[in-house]
Amino acid sequence: MRDVRPSAVAGTWYPGTSAGLATAIDAHVADVVEAFEGRPRAIVAPHAGLMYSGPVAAYAYKRVMNCRYSAIVLVGPSHFVGFRGVAIWPRGAWDTPFGTVPVAEEIAGAIASHSNDIHERAAAHAREHSLEMQLPFVARLLPGVPIVPLVMGYQTRETAEGLGDALADALGSRAPRGGPEDVLLVASSDLSHYQDARVASEMDAVVLRHVAALDPAALMDTLEHEPAHACGGGPIVSVLRAARRLGASRAKVLHYADSGDVSGDKSAVVGYMAAAVW
Repeated sequence: MRDVRPSAVAGTWYPGTSAGLATAIDAHVADVVEAFEGRPRAIVAPHAGLMYSGPVAAYAYKRVMNCRYSAIVLVGPSHFVGFRGVAIWPRGAWDTPFGTVPVAEEIAGAIASHSNDIHERAAAHAREHSLEMQLPFVARLLPGVPIVPLVMGYQTRETAEGLGDALADALGSRAPRGGPEDVLLVASSDLSHYQDARVASEMDAVVLRHVAALDPAALMDTLEHEPAHACGGGPIVSVLRAARRLGASRAKVLHYADSGDVSGDKSAVVGYMAAAVW
């Protein structure tokens, strides 16, 4: 298949074999006990190594694993390449230990057509882990559902809000038989980095509060004042903004933890949040 994006961190950030990865994902999901509250319109999930953020991401993905979606739009930050706008992977597939996950090419094209800031930029995806760390959950729990991979460069207000509007416009204009409600939006983000656990929890609580209030404008204000609140704050703003415009009215923080809960080192942690939007 042409345009297959190879795994960049399989075998390091998560198990590189299908059997090993299935065991890890299933264990994380089995540890989550949650009541079903209807099909989410969007989720927020972290993207660190699976042993660290997987227990938190499982809270988000368990909410959607038994739901039916026609596509999943993944929005994450760029950690290695600086650029203006959003890089889309518009065709082909992404490789995983479970096999390839196809790109929803028609939806990708529709989203790109609604913004002048969305372009193909393969280099932005080459080493990037923020979207790849969602794929073990997607491929295992939502098999066969295609994706639209979007990596955000500089997380300016213009880019974050513009992408949110493009998502809402593209998905909102879909035909009734394939309406916007059957596409899951996923924001990939960790929270504060390398603060001690007390400071991290205080910083992260601000983000959690804005997400729970389904308030992307307040979150954007916070990020402009202090970007260190979340490495993927811009993608969260985009997804919340799109979800609201598509009719979402309720959000819930499902779980919060930090890397010290796994490593035992609380002196310099990374914060992780799982959330869902209905």
